[in-house]
Amino acid sequence: MKDNLKDIGILGRRHYDYLKATKPTVINVMRMNGTLNSYLKSVNAQAEEMLFQLVKQMAKAESVTEQLKATDQLKWVRRMNSIRNRAEEIVKSEVLFI
Repeated sequence: MKDNLKDIGILGRRHYDYLKATKPTVINVMRMNGTLNSYLKSVNAQAEEMLFQLVKQMAKAESVTEQLKATDQLKWVRRMNSIRNRAEEIVKSEVLFI
C-alpha cells in the first residue's frame, strides 16, 4: 500500500522509514485511524526543535561563536559540522529510532 505522506519533513520521513522496516503493524494501525500524517508531522517538529536546541547548546558550550566565524571561517565550519553531526545522532537515538 502506498502512503500519501505530505509535508512530513525529512526527519518525519526517516522515522517513517524506521517504523516501516521495524514496526509495520504500527503504521497499519495509524493508517486505519487516519493519524499517520499528523503523527509524523509531530515527530518531525519535535526532532527539529530538539536538533536546533542541541546545536545551540553545544555551540555555546564549545565556544563556537560568531567571533570565531569572523576570524577563522574554516575552523568554525568544521566545528559546527561536528556539532551538528553529534546532535543528529542524539536526535536519531532519542526521537527517530525508538
